[in-house]
Amino acid sequence: MTSKKTPRFHLVYWPEIQGRGEFVRLALEDAGATYTDIARLPEQLGGGHGAIEAALAGDRGKVRPFAPPILVHGKVVVAQVAAILHYVGPLLGLAPKKEAQRLEVLQHQLTLTDFVAEVHDTHHPISTELTYEKQAAEAKKRAKSFREKRMPKFLGYFESLLEGNGKKAKWLVGKSATTLDLSMFQIVEGLAYAFPRSFDRFSENIPRLMDLHGRVMARPGIAAYLASERRLPFNEMGIFRHYAALDGK
Repeated sequence: MTSKKTPRFHLVYWPEIQGRGEFVRLALEDAGATYTDIARLPEQLGGGHGAIEAALAGDRGKVRPFAPPILVHGKVVVAQVAAILHYVGPLLGLAPKKEAQRLEVLQHQLTLTDFVAEVHDTHHPISTELTYEKQAAEAKKRAKSFREKRMPKFLGYFESLLEGNGKKAKWLVGKSATTLDLSMFQIVEGLAYAFPRSFDRFSENIPRLMDLHGRVMARPGIAAYLASERRLPFNEMGIFRHYAALDGK
């Protein structure tokens, strides 16, 4: 995807988890882009958590990010998932050609950002500084509301986007896959891990989104990535965490 004239992409994100960085990785992997996952490099090669701290301190350019993920591409430094995907989408062939549709993709990606925050708050409803165990009772209440109200509202909305895009629509915006479709794939993957019982039951209500999930999984770049060691498994350090008590009965 890159050449001598095209700078390599550098992704700066926590090396132990998929987290928010995974939304960016999926786009890069789908397009077969040449990139370096900086913090996964050994410390002696400039990797590890020190690379993240340096990026947050502004060593990558004039733009000082608040938090990872951070993407560096030549002189461009951009953070926040939605902003990163809005930037790389056209470069990777994962964005509509029309500006109005590119803005639509950005709008929906920001809605997914809100959704991801609500997923995180199911297991950390009080504070990120406290462990899950110290807020388990509150988490159980928050997760119940999420499963019964918020998850259906968000996913129902995206299901309706596919319906509104035409009877034969395969993608959320336009006629080709975009970064938004890859992000929706990750949302489905994460929910199936975090809430296996609840999501399995609810998935019957979103057949179009489940079909989209299958189409993304079958894309050559994604299939190769999922089968590689680069795709870290979900764990209880990231956004999507599985605690049986939060999955209902």
